[in-house]
Amino acid sequence: MDCYGSDTEKDEQQKPLLREHEDKVRKAPVCGSSRYGLALLSSYGFFVVYSLRVNLSVAMVEMLNSTHQSSANHSGTVCPIHYDPSQPKHNNTASVYNWNTKTQGWILGSFFYGYILTQIPGGYLAGRFGPKWLMGFGILLTVIFTLLTPVAADLGSGYLIAVRVMEGIGEGVTFPAMYTMWAAWAPPLERSRLLTISYIGAQLGTVIALPLSGEICFYLDWTYIFYIFGNICGVSAVWDKSTPQSPKLKIKTSHSVNLLCTSSGYIPWRAIVTSKPLLAIIVAHFSYNWTFYTLLTLLPTYMNDVLGFSIQQNGFLSALPYVGCAILAVVSGQVADYLRESCFYPTVVVRKAFSLIGMIGPAGFLVATGYTGCNYKLAVAFFTISSSLGGTSASGFNINHLDIAPSYAGILLGITNTFATIPGMVGPVIAKALTQNNTMEEWQIVFYIAAAINLFGSIFYTMFGRGKVQPWAVHTPLSHGD
Repeated sequence: MDCYGSDTEKDEQQKPLLREHEDKVRKAPVCGSSRYGLALLSSYGFFVVYSLRVNLSVAMVEMLNSTHQSSANHSGTVCPIHYDPSQPKHNNTASVYNWNTKTQGWILGSFFYGYILTQIPGGYLAGRFGPKWLMGFGILLTVIFTLLTPVAADLGSGYLIAVRVMEGIGEGVTFPAMYTMWAAWAPPLERSRLLTISYIGAQLGTVIALPLSGEICFYLDWTYIFYIFGNICGVSAVWDKSTPQSPKLKIKTSHSVNLLCTSSGYIPWRAIVTSKPLLAIIVAHFSYNWTFYTLLTLLPTYMNDVLGFSIQQNGFLSALPYVGCAILAVVSGQVADYLRESCFYPTVVVRKAFSLIGMIGPAGFLVATGYTGCNYKLAVAFFTISSSLGGTSASGFNINHLDIAPSYAGILLGITNTFATIPGMVGPVIAKALTQNNTMEEWQIVFYIAAAINLFGSIFYTMFGRGKVQPWAVHTPLSHGD
């Protein structure tokens, strides 16, 4: 198995040295180790940013004037409700708004208009000034504008959209910053394990935020979602100062043969933007996120308007798919690194296999969900299976940046996530435009579009994805990375 470079004679001579370094890393203890401590810290960081990101999806259900929406939400093809509508709610003080479906789509997608702006700059700034403080600043900015959300909503939809854009700008630096940190911290044969531990925080943030937001809406009102989450998550804006400042002293040894280290100096932009392996990741990332963001932003709406669940039931059931996603993400990370480390499967084979499972599987079950009718148990089961299978992609294309160019992992993630943010911007708008009557037939179209994009992305990545460090990502003392 070759995880480190091109198939040259020099590369073959270097493999024993690299293997020796990896053996030393594998002998390092897991419990109490700095790299696994960082994995838990980064997981908590992603827990925070995702809990702040998804709460609007639940709040939106309660922010709308139910009388104004009733004609659209109770057409003949919408399922019977699963709760007693005469049951009183405890909340009756928060404002409600007469936003049409187009406005709702723009509000739900506005976060990503800010998120896309700081992807590439986030990767560059993390490499130049350090990822720890950048991530802390991003979380702090997100917290501040989360607290301002209720005020902005009262001022008007335009102000709310502006606040969500600012939240996206803050949160946009977090993933590039973390990839830059892992480029220095993660040994090649532990990348899947460490990265999936980090990613589980995002899923857990969704799992906790969705049902808790539903309970807050019921017992208080929707404004408290943003006040409670904003204040609780504010303590995480100060990134842990105990994180070691020079991780490269530990991990750099396993890369020392080719001097694969993070660089804030020379960046081979031309080689990066013309790289086919990077293009493969871009297409896969874009395709996967179309399905992911469709569910993330619109699943609570589907649960309420189509399947007929109350706000309390809505939050819990909307969270179920992400429980499965978190579990399979961690399991896939362990299995992927086992296949590479013990079974000597080539990195590219492992990445493509997990990407296929994580993209084709969700596509199939998402389409099937559209044909479950009002069988809500089957619908929830298919949603859960679809999202769970998507978790395996965390060990596929999602961390392939570290395989092909660990020196520039943060910048590469910024590039791919820039394109992968587009589905979050346009997906909700398109879906809302296609589901103005909230019929099963309209939602089937939404699911078909997402599945077709997912299928295309998986095929493209299988054709052009690679698992080896690219020549332009290899540094030498004389060429300074050229």
